[in-house]
Amino acid sequence: MVIPFKVGDKAVYPAQGVAEVVGIDTKEIMGTSQTFYVLRVMDSDKKIMIPVNNVANVGLRNIMTDRELEEVYDILRERDVDLNQQTWNRRYRAYVEKIHTGSPYEIAEVLRDLNLLKFHKTLSFGERKMLDTARRLLVQELAVAKEATEDAIMEELEHIFTA
Repeated sequence: MVIPFKVGDKAVYPAQGVAEVVGIDTKEIMGTSQTFYVLRVMDSDKKIMIPVNNVANVGLRNIMTDRELEEVYDILRERDVDLNQQTWNRRYRAYVEKIHTGSPYEIAEVLRDLNLLKFHKTLSFGERKMLDTARRLLVQELAVAKEATEDAIMEELEHIFTA
């Protein structure tokens, strides 16, 4: 299924964050004409080209809907979670996999779990970086979905995790 993005649309590219479609180009590669979305990742200005017919494979998706937004907030507010007692490096690998799915639900779980975990123990350097990555990715998308500033979303998250 091809998601019909237009120039100016915002989309989520897994593990990179929110990107804007800045162009749709057609290039000839080895004698075959192929159409690409040209994306600009919002927080890094990185340019990415994705073949239109490969959108589903790379996980490019629309910004979350209002219903998905509420589900993400429900995940963030959940406190009855099993903070797996596995070693930090196994936990870290599991979190990396979740972030690479690009799913806002999976990223919200990582953010929630690491925030809860840091009240019980000191996070490793890798876990702190993972917490920052999950926060950055989720804050970007929540800000676009809610048409709010990233600072306002950060305040909301701080309130959720200190309440």
